Amino acid sequence: MNDATPGTGHTQRESIFRRPVRGSRGPAPAHSRDDIVTAAIAIADADGLAAVSMRAVAARLETGAASLYRYLSSRDDLLDLMADRVAAELRPYPEPDGDWLDTLVRLARAQRAVHERHPWLFELSQRASAIGPEALAFFDACLRVMAPVEAPSAAKFEAIGMMNGVAILFARKRAAGESLTFVGFDLTPYPHLLAALSRPATTPAAAMDLFERALRSLLRGLLTA
Repeated sequence: MNDATPGTGHTQRESIFRRPVRGSRGPAPAHSRDDIVTAAIAIADADGLAAVSMRAVAARLETGAASLYRYLSSRDDLLDLMADRVAAELRPYPEPDGDWLDTLVRLARAQRAVHERHPWLFELSQRASAIGPEALAFFDACLRVMAPVEAPSAAKFEAIGMMNGVAILFARKRAAGESLTFVGFDLTPYPHLLAALSRPATTPAAAMDLFERALRSLLRGLLTA
């Protein structure tokens, strides 16, 4: 779900995905890493990402915050795991049969749905993070779909990034509620805007929604120009 090209994100700490699930010392674990991530996602879904802390997660699991450090070294580790967990919700990936553009649009709709279920995911996309196995699997699925397209690899990675960006934009627009309105404004000083709003709608409704039209235009431009 991160829109960076795999391998370009960097961090000074070792990736959580390259470390053992838990330390080899200490008592037998009362919880798993999976339990911790599940609890953290539940908190974020309910109260936002800012509410996610080691202490809050430990309280939800009815344990001490110190015990979580047997599995994680920091909150950053937890955020990386959360991002990768929700990326798993993009499965099952559609088979790359038929038109590649149709299949990419289906993948993008799945991205949008994940961002609508987890609004805090946008905040995670703004930080440097370690790319996990589910994010890598999604990149691989997208590239598999684009295999027939004669375009440079860089353009294909850009297309994946734009898919993610459009999915986030429309998910956030839906969360914001009402669409833009100019009711109550004197538009006389803005003649072009006034003319556009005064012009009757004479064209039939688009056969597909704006999300899909925007995606198709962007992806065609990036991959077939």
